[in-house]
Amino acid sequence: MDKEFWLQKWERNEIGFHEPAGNRLLQRCWPMAGVPAGATVLVPLCGKSIDMLWLARQGYRVLGVELSERAVRAFFAEHGLQPRVEPAGPFRRWRAEGIEILQGDLFALTPELLPPVAGLYDRAALIALPKPDRQRYVQVLQRCLERSARGLIVTIDYQPAAETRPPFSVPPEAVAALFAPAFRVDSLARVDVLAGEQKLAARGLTALHEAAYALLPAA
Repeated sequence: MDKEFWLQKWERNEIGFHEPAGNRLLQRCWPMAGVPAGATVLVPLCGKSIDMLWLARQGYRVLGVELSERAVRAFFAEHGLQPRVEPAGPFRRWRAEGIEILQGDLFALTPELLPPVAGLYDRAALIALPKPDRQRYVQVLQRCLERSARGLIVTIDYQPAAETRPPFSVPPEAVAALFAPAFRVDSLARVDVLAGEQKLAARGLTALHEAAYALLPAA
């Protein structure tokens, strides 16, 4: 899944992964992650997710990272926000009303570009990455999050779990293995969503679950 794959998805408006009403597990599970009030929350591969607005309304500073300029423009335009745009190393920084999006390659992210980041919300990053890129992604988080950071990770896992195209199946044991030992992962919720996901069900799946995990300090 190279960068051009995702850029073309946005250009063709093939964004079935976008959730217009927001994620069903965010409001239910976010309090259990224990992210400090007012913290900066990193939202990797944020697209134009309305979840960023929800987090901002809870008093958090939101810091998204998104490759597609089209997605970033759409987010601010659809919510009537007028962003300031400025260069930031290999990124372009878009900012408006407590929400900031760094437009560029997630894997180029470094702590020098960021304020202290004590929170994470991942609904679309881990499941968008094929196996070879997932450990690289966790390494980005390790260098960019504070040691005391907490967050919420939402994944899907399904059977049969052929690694062909996103969204990829990331089962509970894979989540735990990826983040250990730097973080502790606690399971918060697991919901059967096969009946409501017709496009994924059309792949011939026999089981499909959405799961939420708290990402916690290791000690």
